Amino acid sequence: MGPRMTRCVLPGGVVVVLLALWGLAVQAGKAPLMPSPWQVVVSLGQLAMDGRLVRFTVASLFRVTWGLLWAGVIAIPLGIWLGWSPRAERALGPVLQLLRPISSLAWTPLAILWCGVGDLSAIFIIFMACFGPLMVNTLLGVRKVLSVHLNAGRNFGLSTLGLMRRVVWPSLLPQLLTSLRQTLGVAWMVVVMAEMMAVNSGLGFLILDARNAGNRYDLVVAGMVLIGAVGLGLDALLRSMERIPALSWGFPAPAPSSSTSRFRWMGRN
Repeated sequence: MGPRMTRCVLPGGVVVVLLALWGLAVQAGKAPLMPSPWQVVVSLGQLAMDGRLVRFTVASLFRVTWGLLWAGVIAIPLGIWLGWSPRAERALGPVLQLLRPISSLAWTPLAILWCGVGDLSAIFIIFMACFGPLMVNTLLGVRKVLSVHLNAGRNFGLSTLGLMRRVVWPSLLPQLLTSLRQTLGVAWMVVVMAEMMAVNSGLGFLILDARNAGNRYDLVVAGMVLIGAVGLGLDALLRSMERIPALSWGFPAPAPSSSTSRFRWMGRN
């Protein structure tokens, strides 16, 4: 069995075993309130037939996309600035460190007060969950840029903007992609909680509504399966982006044996 086949067969085998154990536990009466795997499959079919599966999934993806996008637009430039300028970090660092430990769900009452019940409040909660991790990881990535690369860029006459574009950004990009992958997982978890409190659609709302509608635990578990499946797909998408050479390369540590190889990353010989 080849490596590629092994990567497919082993996870599939684990899933089959877990489904079998799940079904046996339900049949034995060890989990009386737990629906069987077949009941969950039937519920997923019902959600697909009445359109809620696509509608609620798209609603959750919409909120996660905009929350993560706005967090990236603000947190990444801010993290680059704070990582590049110690004076800026000394000025803004205490305030940002004070806000960062506050749970994003603690902002829910203010989000509803400011934005009302709807998409905007959920997007704001997701934004608050994503902002801190993105900013901190960006800041740390800028600080990890090797000084030899910065000094080489200055020797070639690069301005501060040129150093950012030719040195800092390519070195930061691999770590930034990893940070985005982690932050997306956080956003996908937070959107479920936000939809249980601030909106009336989405996968989180589906779970809450199913529980309140006569304890439809088959729909509750179906919603959980959808959340896991979509999260797995999003993570696989970002992992595939990490393998793109133009997005995943960084600056390796310079080889001391060759003085010219240190500058090949700048297109110099």
